[in-house]
Amino acid sequence: MTVLCILAAAVSLAAALRMYQKTGRILTCIDQMLESAVDGTFEEKEFTEDKMSRLEARMYRYLSMGNAGQKQLKKERDTIRTLVSDISHQTKTPIANLLLYGQLLEEQKLNDGAGSIIKEIRGQTEKLNFLIQSLVKLSRLENGIMEVKPEKNCIQDLLKKIGIPAYAGEKGVDVYVQEEIPKLYAFFDFKWTLEALVNILDNGIKYTQTGGRVTLSVQAYEMFVRIDIADTGIGISEEDMARIFTRFYRGSAVRQEEGAGLGLYLAREILSREGGYIKVSSKVGEGSVFSVFLPKEQNLSKL
Repeated sequence: MTVLCILAAAVSLAAALRMYQKTGRILTCIDQMLESAVDGTFEEKEFTEDKMSRLEARMYRYLSMGNAGQKQLKKERDTIRTLVSDISHQTKTPIANLLLYGQLLEEQKLNDGAGSIIKEIRGQTEKLNFLIQSLVKLSRLENGIMEVKPEKNCIQDLLKKIGIPAYAGEKGVDVYVQEEIPKLYAFFDFKWTLEALVNILDNGIKYTQTGGRVTLSVQAYEMFVRIDIADTGIGISEEDMARIFTRFYRGSAVRQEEGAGLGLYLAREILSREGGYIKVSSKVGEGSVFSVFLPKEQNLSKL
């Protein structure tokens, strides 16, 4: 009886050992398959009817489909990159010529009717130029042609670079920048973030009446630096509040004003890509406050 028990135990142990070895080989094989898949060197080996071979075949088909999708995506991005480059190149010279000829005509002695027409043509040309440049920037950003690269930068330097636009004085809108801004640093792409803030400031000036004010101020938090751009303009209705950051959207109260409806959308895209975000609060007839939050730590800019 004892001998039988020993034999049974030995058989069970041998079976368990074979199962352990088989499981080990399977796990090793799967690990090698996954490692080669990550490296992009995975290839299907000789096909047999065992389960491991079928698993290998399925993984090969799955990876092949994924590679085909990646190649198609790359091809589409290359096509878009070429198209954007062509649009930017082909429209630059004609628009520059239109602006130049418009300026030359304005300098001529024309009657009032012709002068107003020339002024309108030049204004529409400037609007077209702004629209095309905005679309080119947006396309480059969305398709990865131009990347947002956050680095540690000084908030003071950023606000100094914005300056006070000349057209604010022409319209009679005062622009104030907070005095004695503390030496604060945050992680952001200097060029792209400047683009975002200028777009927001432009909106504030555009929708503020003569005699109004736009104020830029800074406040530090534990994880973010907040830049407020507050205006005393027409304000934003609750209906428009949820849609002002969508592409080409323009509220019913501002459709008569110049604009393409891309500035705020582009600003939000830039800020989100560097780990920041934007909020807005507003009251109709009293003005709006756009608050830009920039991360103080580099890891936040990669969220």
